[in-house]
Amino acid sequence: MAKLSQSLSMQQTLRMTPQLQQAIKLLQLSRMELESAVRKELEENPILEEVMELKEDDLKATKEAATEIEKTQESSQDDLRREDDFNWENYYEASSKPLMQNNHVNSDEIMNYENVMPTQQTLHDYLQWQVKMAGFNDEEELMATILVNYVDDDGYIKTSFDQIAEDENVTVQDLEEILPFVQEFDPPGVGARDLKECLIIQAKHLEEDTHDLVQLIQNHLKDLEKKHFDAIAKTMEIPVGDVHELCKIIYSMEPKPGRSYAIHDVHYVTPDVYIYKVGDDYLVSLNEDGLPRLRVSNLYKNVMKNSGESKKNDPKAHDYIQDKLRSAIWLIKSIHQRNRTIFKVSESIVKYQKDFFDKGPAFLKPMILRDIAEDIGMHESTVSRVTSSKYVHTPQGIFELKYFFNSGISSSEGDSLASEAVKLKIKDMVNKEDPKKPLSDQQIVDLLKKEGLVIARRTVAKYRDVLRIQPSSRRKKVF
Repeated sequence: MAKLSQSLSMQQTLRMTPQLQQAIKLLQLSRMELESAVRKELEENPILEEVMELKEDDLKATKEAATEIEKTQESSQDDLRREDDFNWENYYEASSKPLMQNNHVNSDEIMNYENVMPTQQTLHDYLQWQVKMAGFNDEEELMATILVNYVDDDGYIKTSFDQIAEDENVTVQDLEEILPFVQEFDPPGVGARDLKECLIIQAKHLEEDTHDLVQLIQNHLKDLEKKHFDAIAKTMEIPVGDVHELCKIIYSMEPKPGRSYAIHDVHYVTPDVYIYKVGDDYLVSLNEDGLPRLRVSNLYKNVMKNSGESKKNDPKAHDYIQDKLRSAIWLIKSIHQRNRTIFKVSESIVKYQKDFFDKGPAFLKPMILRDIAEDIGMHESTVSRVTSSKYVHTPQGIFELKYFFNSGISSSEGDSLASEAVKLKIKDMVNKEDPKKPLSDQQIVDLLKKEGLVIARRTVAKYRDVLRIQPSSRRKKVF
């Protein structure tokens, strides 16, 4: 029989207060998500107000509200007095002007980015317009409209005709009869059911004899992919030079006809931080365009003046106002902490990666979360949250904050180079290679070794895959 016993132990745990939960949540949000969250809170919390510019009275009112909250809920005092104490004077100053390293910098120099949605016509809209313009009778227009509705973003009809016929209560024969007309639409290749058909449609659009071209696509795509030109020439009984010329035409075709109409490929980002050079120094500035400036409403004053009486007469209303007041204070504090944390992390990145800002991505240094965390006195998990979905505008371009964190590869000189910089070297080598004699992974290893970088062939292959560079056999060109 198991022996039962009791023991006492002490352990330290972190209590996840609602305020701490909110601060962590806000820290992880992207800039656009933060703006959305603040707008939502403004709609739901009558205590919060948006102002164009914060004044001394707003600061005073917010401090009084915070003091009242501390008095009514002693358990929150521990949170309000943690190592990163909230400073209301700093909040007022930071909310009245952009947070940056040096006040003499003109904020007008900061580039403003607008989040505009693309207004490009969709592939589906374009095809439907062509259906209307094709001169079909009512029945033909119905069949063409049905097929167009099944065209995906790449321009293909991937759903089987049997399935379409069943879903739309039409016959397969009717669909097959109208398909050639739909495949005459622009862009060339649209309405195909596979790659082979897509290329054949494009070949037939050419105003010349395309017999050999169609035969090559129809019967020798696999050999073409493997660059077996001699075998193709022998089977088709044409010179190898003719095969090369036909291949040039095929390589110029578009395998995804709908690609140019795919709006979802367009991705707009708004920088959370700007880093720009003034003299020999780099200055950090937070992007606060569009973010509401918040203050506590005057409504709280009446509640505080008659706190005891209101609680006695209408305890539910009193508790409601207190809850909303507490939520408003926490939100203002959390936003300020978020801004200061992003600023500190960005400032530290500038210090560690100065060569990058001076000379470009090839000079990116190895850096891990711990480096920044130790520098600014915060936990690694905090730094990780800051870098999530945050973008920075730099003299070298726009980058995600995560971009600056890289593992290192040692050189023969004892220094380390960031893995991202090594990828750029590999990409540069491939760009400069002889297309008729592309570099193998082992040759890239040997070239890097000459530059003092010892790296395994499998690592080169991995980086090549990340860069979406095909193997040397696929990159080889014979003409």
